[in-house]
Order: sequence, then structure tokens, then C-alpha cells
Amino acid sequence: MTTSDRAKNTNAMLIRFIPLITGLLPIIAIHTSLFVAINTGSIPACIPYIDGFTSISATGRYEPASFIFKPAMLSEWVFMVVYWLFNAAWLRSLADDPNGRIGRWMVVSGITGALALVLYVTFLGAQVPFYEFMRRFGVYLYFLFSVIAQIMLAWNTLVIAKRRELPSVQRIARWQMFLALTPFALGALNLILKVTLENPDPPENVIEWIFALLMHVYFLLTWFNWRATGFDGRFTVWMKE
Repeated sequence: MTTSDRAKNTNAMLIRFIPLITGLLPIIAIHTSLFVAINTGSIPACIPYIDGFTSISATGRYEPASFIFKPAMLSEWVFMVVYWLFNAAWLRSLADDPNGRIGRWMVVSGITGALALVLYVTFLGAQVPFYEFMRRFGVYLYFLFSVIAQIMLAWNTLVIAKRRELPSVQRIARWQMFLALTPFALGALNLILKVTLENPDPPENVIEWIFALLMHVYFLLTWFNWRATGFDGRFTVWMKE
């Protein structure tokens, strides 16, 4: 194996880590912040997926947990942008249409969600009513546009993989579609609970935790499809004579 071949293989491996980082970074940051916040007394001891005594935002609102939560989530938006750009390139490569428009709106939606994450983290912990509104506005847009982009990716993958006869890629894409559509059912359930329950906050928190986990697991599944199709990337530089 030549030095050039080794460089290409290393480059491919690094690129394939992007879905893993995009999925694992928020999962690790959120749960580490939860552990720290509980042990420092910032929030009560709880299992948020069951009792819903705390929200995701509460885990990263107070020091020292905020020193973990905020930098990690601000880093996450960068990986999300790269993730969506590379997925558009992957779809075009899979469809054998490198100059096509496949995935364009997916990228727009995904990057919008990533920018909304920055808005959310920036105003997290602020007590001013306007800042509190901006935080909520940011987190809703983050979830909404990210899930829309995920649906677009799963749909395009299913269509192209069926045409290219790639059953393993189709199987992963079906799981991704399930993960992307489930939050809409959870959102409808949340609206019903808000109307019917005297204190809807705990179940709303439970739904939020499940919603976020499903969304981040989706990113992890992309790694399997990139690996199955041998996806890599190359960066070239040219200089005009």
C-alpha cells in the first residue's frame, strides 16, 4: 500500500466518524451534565426518561454542569453542518448524480436546525422573559428543522437504495424513517397531555428526553450506511497558472 493509499484510507475513516460524533457528542454531554447536576444539587435526583422531574435544559443551566453542556452543544452545531453537507454528497454519489440537486433542501433544513441550536444554547440560563422566549424558540426550531432534514435523508436514501438494489441500506433507512417520524407522534401526545393533565410538565419532560435520544440515535445509524457503501471524501486544491 502506497503512502497515497494510506492517506486516502485514513481520510475515509475520519469522515465516517462524523455521524458517530454528531450522535454521541450530545448524548454524552447531556447525560454527563445530568449526572453532574444531580451530584451538585442543582436538580433533584431522578430518572428523566421515567419520572420527568427535570428537563434537558435544566441539566445544563447551572454551573458546573453548564461548563460541560454549553461547550459540547455549541460544538455540536458545527458537526451537524458538516454532517448534512456530507450526506448531500453521499446521496449524489449513491445516485451517481454528482452535479444534481439531491439533498439541497435537506441541507437547508439541517443547517437551519443547527443554527437554531446555537440560539438555544446562547440564551440558556437567562432569566429575562425575552431571552427565555428566544431559548424556547431556538430549541423548537432545532428539533423541528433537524427532524425534517432527517425525514428527507431517510426518504431519499430509501428511493435511491431501492433503485440501486442495496437491501442493507434500505433497512437502515427504514429505521431512520421510524426514528424521524416518531417525534411527531410524541408531539401530538404532548399536546393532548397539556390539555388534559393538571400538571403536564413531567410527561412533557419525559417526551423531550425520548425525542432528543431518538433524534441523536438517528445520526449514529448513518455511520452504518456510509460504511456499507464505502463512502469517503477527497479534498483537492488547484492553483491557477
